[in-house]
Amino acid sequence: MAYDVEAVRCDFPILSRLIHGKPLVYLDNGASAHKPLAVLERIDAMYRQHYANVHRGLHTLSNEATEAYEAARQTVARFLGSASSNEVVFTRSATEAINIVARGLGARLEAGDEVVLSIMEHH
Repeated sequence: MAYDVEAVRCDFPILSRLIHGKPLVYLDNGASAHKPLAVLERIDAMYRQHYANVHRGLHTLSNEATEAYEAARQTVARFLGSASSNEVVFTRSATEAINIVARGLGARLEAGDEVVLSIMEHH
């Protein structure tokens, strides 16, 4: 089965742009990734119809936002094969996520322990 690059490109609205008369090819995804149409539509619906604090209110909008948040955690848990959605934590970025891991592990390091890093590590 061949990989249909054009089908994937069609799923990302920004890739329909022309830059200097040529189709956009975006490779700077390290700090930000463009979103497929389904994600953009869901984000738009959340902001327009359900936006409220998650786990912080007893009103309808907060309950809807909390239900959507927890449903997303369950979807990610199933995708990753996690034992529980409680194992899924959303962060703002990969940098924030790795910093949380580093702080958690750092508290357990003792004299003589070694940490191995590659030149590929971010910051």
